[in-house]
Amino acid sequence: MNKGLFVMALEVSNLNKRNVYLMYLIIFLQGFVFYGPVAVIYRQRRGLAVSSIFIIESISWILMIILEIPWGYFADRFGYKKTLVISNILFFISKIVFYKAHSFNMFLLERILMAFSLSGISGCDIALLYSSINEKESEKVFGRYSALSNAGLFLASIISSILVKYSLDSTALLTSVFYGIASILTFFLTEVEVKNKNRINIKLCIDFVKSSKNIILLIFAVSLINEVVQAVAVFLYQIKLINCGFNIVYFGLLTAFLQLVRISSAKTHVLSSKFGQNKSLMIFFIIITLSCLAFLTLKNIPIIIIALALMCSSSAMISPIILDIENKSISIQDRATVLSIYAMCGDILSSAVNVVIGKVSDISIEASFTFCIIICFFALILLCLNFKGQFFNKYS
Repeated sequence: MNKGLFVMALEVSNLNKRNVYLMYLIIFLQGFVFYGPVAVIYRQRRGLAVSSIFIIESISWILMIILEIPWGYFADRFGYKKTLVISNILFFISKIVFYKAHSFNMFLLERILMAFSLSGISGCDIALLYSSINEKESEKVFGRYSALSNAGLFLASIISSILVKYSLDSTALLTSVFYGIASILTFFLTEVEVKNKNRINIKLCIDFVKSSKNIILLIFAVSLINEVVQAVAVFLYQIKLINCGFNIVYFGLLTAFLQLVRISSAKTHVLSSKFGQNKSLMIFFIIITLSCLAFLTLKNIPIIIIALALMCSSSAMISPIILDIENKSISIQDRATVLSIYAMCGDILSSAVNVVIGKVSDISIEASFTFCIIICFFALILLCLNFKGQFFNKYS
C-alpha cells in the first residue's frame, strides 16, 4: 500500500516537473520577439505616431483591467491548462495581425487580441508553476522563468540585427512562427489540481484583497516603477538614442545586450537572501530613478546605455521578488483569481499613467523623462509606506 502511494506521488512529482520545464520552454520561445529592438520604428514606418502608440497601449491596459477577474475565475473554475491553451492561441493570432497591420485600426486589433491573451496568462502561468513546485523553490523558479523570457529575446535581438538590414517585415513574420510553436507546446501541459473547483467565491477573493492593504501598496509601487521601465526601456530610449546619433542598425545588438543583463533575474534569490527582499527592492527602485535622471540630463551614448542596462537589470530582479511575495500572501484557495485581482489593481494605475506619459511625449522627450522621474519618486514613497505597514503588522 505504502509502495503504491510512493509510486503515485513520484508520478505526480514527475508530471509537475514536466509542467515547469514546458513553461520554461514556452516563455523562452515567446521571448523571440524579433521586432522588439525596432518596435517603435516598425510602427512609425507603418504610419503610427508615438502618441498613437501610447493611446493603443492605454486601451490595451483598460481591456486587461476588465478581463483580469473573469479570466482568473475561468482559470480557477475550469483549470490552468485550458486557460493557458486559449490564451496562447490568441497570443499567436495577435502576432499574425501585427505582421499584417498597416493602420491604426489593425494595430489596435493586435493589442485587443493581446489584451485578451495576456489577461488570461496573467496570474495563471504563475499559479500553475506555483502549484507544480515546492514553496521553498518559488523565488528561484520564478527567477529562472523570467530569465528564460529574456534569454529568448537576447537571441532574437542578435538575429534581428541581421534581419533589419534586409527587411523590417521579416522580424514580425518570424516572431509569429515562434509564437505558433509555443501555443502548440501548451497542449502538452498537465493540469494541476485546482481546489474548490466547483465553486469560486469572487466576493471572498475581493474581500481578501481588500484586507491585504500592505500588498496593494506594494503592487501600486511596482506598477508605477514598471510603467516607467516600460515607457523608457521599450519606447523612449530608441528616440533618445537616435536623437544622440545612434545608428538604427545597432539596435538589435543593443537589445541583445540588454536581455543578457535581464537574465540576471535568475540570480535574484541569491541577492534577496543576502540583503533581504525589502532592501533589495529599495536598491532597485533607486537605481531605476537615477537611470531616468541620466536619460534626462545626459547625451553621452555609452553612459545612456549603461543607465538603460542598470534599469533593465533592476526591473528584471524586482519581478521574482514580487511574484514570491504575492503568492506567499495568498491564504485562500482561489489563487489564480486573487493573482488576477492583484494584476487588475496594478493595471488600473498603469493604464492611467500610460495615457499621461503618451500625452507628455507629444510635448518633448525631455518632458517624458521628467514625468518618469516624478513617477519614480511616488513609487518610492509607496514602497516606504509598505515597509512601514510591515513594521506595524509585525509588532502590533
